[in-house]
Amino acid sequence: MGFVALAMLGAAAFGAMAWLGIRRALWSTIGAALFLGATGYAWQGRPLLAAAPVEHRAASVTIDPEATALRNRLLGQFTQDTAYLIAADAMTRAGDTSSAARAILGGLSRLPRSFILWTWAGVTLSADAGDQMSPPALLAFRQAMRLAPDHPAPPFYMGLTYIRAGQLAEARPFWRRAVNLSAPGSDYQREIALRLALLERLLAMQSERASAPSSPR
Repeated sequence: MGFVALAMLGAAAFGAMAWLGIRRALWSTIGAALFLGATGYAWQGRPLLAAAPVEHRAASVTIDPEATALRNRLLGQFTQDTAYLIAADAMTRAGDTSSAARAILGGLSRLPRSFILWTWAGVTLSADAGDQMSPPALLAFRQAMRLAPDHPAPPFYMGLTYIRAGQLAEARPFWRRAVNLSAPGSDYQREIALRLALLERLLAMQSERASAPSSPR
């Protein structure tokens, strides 16, 4: 049964890759990883071994105080909305990203038109997906921008999520939008603009490296 389940898991993984639109060029890499895992299972797996409860140990996470300070300037403090953000922060510090996301979703059940909570739903859902822009996170960010089209926070945190996922080029238009929507001369506009300038420089360096001719061997 263990090997049947393994085959089903592999089929489901490739089905998920097709559904999510992952580039075909990456399929071989992901397939190699799955094959490596299957090899390890065939070598050391013991499918007939009785199940045993496993204690989950979540690694604690440190939240940058400067990131929290920027969020406070963008979204405010001590409001009904931000109380849920503080609760989610505590769960994130404990390494429980799933509970952090559930805390924000619980807040949305009471405040369904809060762009603050929709923004942070995108942040926590992406964190729970391994810092990837998952479909639920993308949906949350888009809803935040629909509710507050003139506020810089939703595009800023959407861009930040793309950066954490390693998708730098996708982040750039959202950070440009965040700068344009920020109050002129505000502290948070300067901080976002600085981050955008660093991102622009990094993308320019990547472009220069990609276009540089390879040295002959």
